[in-house]
Amino acid sequence: MNIRLLSKEEVNTDLQNQLCELYRELNDELKQLNLNTILNDYDTTDIVVCMDGEKLVGIAMMAKYKVISGHKGMIEDVVVASSHRGQGIGRKLMVKLLDHAKNEQLNDILLFSGHHRTAAISLYKSLGFTLKESGLYIKKI
Repeated sequence: MNIRLLSKEEVNTDLQNQLCELYRELNDELKQLNLNTILNDYDTTDIVVCMDGEKLVGIAMMAKYKVISGHKGMIEDVVVASSHRGQGIGRKLMVKLLDHAKNEQLNDILLFSGHHRTAAISLYKSLGFTLKESGLYIKKI
């Protein structure tokens, strides 16, 4: 297994197709952007992948942004293939993202997780995340 930050030079049609398949395990209804679009726009998104040879088996992304209260990261879309769960891949993806965030001197890392995702929540808590008492509002555009 190889866990690393993905560079835009590594993106190809095969990897994009594998990502589409992997995301179906997270949510079959998610609309996906192309990896080239994500990596080419303003250098605001970091993507960590886990490869088993040439096979994409895990991914985690972090969108970075700056506001008056500091430089922040929002972790999104942590997905491990069902065939590879229980091997610590999710933890390794998260640790790689958090190490990168530290190197980039981000102040806060945020993430949202559905209450039903108990395994993911346990992982996030074990990495030092705490539940923030706040309301999340969304408006689809």
